[in-house]
Amino acid sequence: MDPSITVDLYSDTITQPTTAMRQYMCYAEVGDEQLGEDPSVNRLQAMVADMLGKEAGLYLPSGTMCNQIAYAVHCQPGDEVIMDRTAHPLHFEGGGPTPLKGILVRALAGDRGVFTADQLTEALRPHSRYQPRSKAISIEQTSNLGGGRCWPLASIREVCERAHSAGLATHMDGARLLNAVVATGVAASDYASSFDSVWLDLSKGLGAPVGAVLAGSRSFIQEAWRYKQLLGGAMRQSGIMAAAGIYALEHHVERLAEDHTHAQLLAQGLAGLPGIALRPQDVETNIVLFDVAETALSGQQFVEHLKQQGVRFSLMGPSLVRAVTHLQIARDDIEYALQAVEAVLDSSQKNKGSKEILYSGFSS
Repeated sequence: MDPSITVDLYSDTITQPTTAMRQYMCYAEVGDEQLGEDPSVNRLQAMVADMLGKEAGLYLPSGTMCNQIAYAVHCQPGDEVIMDRTAHPLHFEGGGPTPLKGILVRALAGDRGVFTADQLTEALRPHSRYQPRSKAISIEQTSNLGGGRCWPLASIREVCERAHSAGLATHMDGARLLNAVVATGVAASDYASSFDSVWLDLSKGLGAPVGAVLAGSRSFIQEAWRYKQLLGGAMRQSGIMAAAGIYALEHHVERLAEDHTHAQLLAQGLAGLPGIALRPQDVETNIVLFDVAETALSGQQFVEHLKQQGVRFSLMGPSLVRAVTHLQIARDDIEYALQAVEAVLDSSQKNKGSKEILYSGFSS
């Protein structure tokens, strides 16, 4: 962590393992994971598969790799995956499934990351040698660029039923699936039941330093192993890392509710400040998206000035800013962040007349 940062709301990816998690990792049983002989990896894979109601799991270095491997298993070159236009693979995975296997993406204009079964039906390609083949759908739970919105269970079931009836495979990007579980009370297995593949991230709100687990049928995981090998993903004695995931699943799931409470406190505080636009009722989990277009600052200026105050946000657009609560954020941190935002906004208003001089060092 940058020592100049007092409150880091950049992302839940910056969480660090707790002392207890580190100690648990030190005593992990290990073996050659590539040979299926690492007991800690095997236990973690079984835990996640059981939690998600699937036959088998595969421990991987990252959620991005989970997505790419799943698409590669479900599709052939020239096939098309349908997902929301805000989906993580479209914006943050180096080109998504296209570079790895020549898989195309069709983006739907959903509502804060959630599209409908009717939108899916309209997007399906007709059977034609002139067009790509609609082959799979991908859903992100929760929706990152949708502000941590939870896909409703009824919507998931309707969309997946429509997809399966059209012969498409279904995949869940479960980067923050357990945030949705804690926020809604819906079991992870219920959310996952309609999907042919689903993965669970360990290195965000759960606080593990690395890793994710992809789950599905035994035949799916067997094929996924081929792509893991192809991508150099065999990790040998990786039980030390897998142990962090085991500890996280046993100790850090229920506490995600604290992150949601802190996000709501932040949202309510920000909504009361001049020029900041957001609806606290839209904050369902641990992500807060807000717009600073009506302040005297651009998004870049806002983020830079808050960083000078020791508070780090992430910039998601010209005036769109994101804050994500996580394991290392306490209630006092939220109060400090709100005080810092208020001070920066107050200073920017007072200096509005000399704005060009005051902010000349920052990109707009």
